[in-house]
Amino acid sequence: MTGGFALRGVTKAYGELGVLSGVMAEFAPARAHVLMGPSGAGKTTLLRLLMGLAEPDAGAVERPAGARLAATFQEDRLLDSLTATANVRAPHGRMRGAELEAFLARERAALEAVGLPADARPVRELSGGQRRRVAILRCALADADALFFDEPLKGMDDATVARVMAFLLPEMAGRTVFWVTHDERELAWFPRAELWRVAGGAVRR
Repeated sequence: MTGGFALRGVTKAYGELGVLSGVMAEFAPARAHVLMGPSGAGKTTLLRLLMGLAEPDAGAVERPAGARLAATFQEDRLLDSLTATANVRAPHGRMRGAELEAFLARERAALEAVGLPADARPVRELSGGQRRRVAILRCALADADALFFDEPLKGMDDATVARVMAFLLPEMAGRTVFWVTHDERELAWFPRAELWRVAGGAVRR
């Protein structure tokens, strides 16, 4: 992946509801970017624009050439009939032989690190917090240059957050990360991140 993400005069509205208005922003590559702001300010819309899941009404979104993206959405978006391991492995369907074995070992270590069972239960039988961790691992273990997390830790207790972040931080190193949160406490996990405020139609550092 070369270059970074940028918004060039981006405006986005849903009907009469204006969300972003003429936004100009450049996001440095291979860094974490923490996006904060009130509910409904447009943080999720911003992520969708950056990922190419939504198009601006005006302006342009620049993405790095050849960027591979992975995301944890506010909804878990899991394959409910499959196990946790099958869900985490879903983006890696073409792996075979030694490559697959290496990934499975990495996956087992990741499940253990965040306190998830590596058993045969379908994810529909897991708790909400467990399902959330499956979605996070699927994103973090993806072969991606840029990772998008939309309130990934919502609803987790402090002990679980500590386990998840202890696993995630090394996985995010060297990659471009967009991390949306309402919780000011999460900033402590990102002492070197660029902090962005999304409010009033603007996106500002």
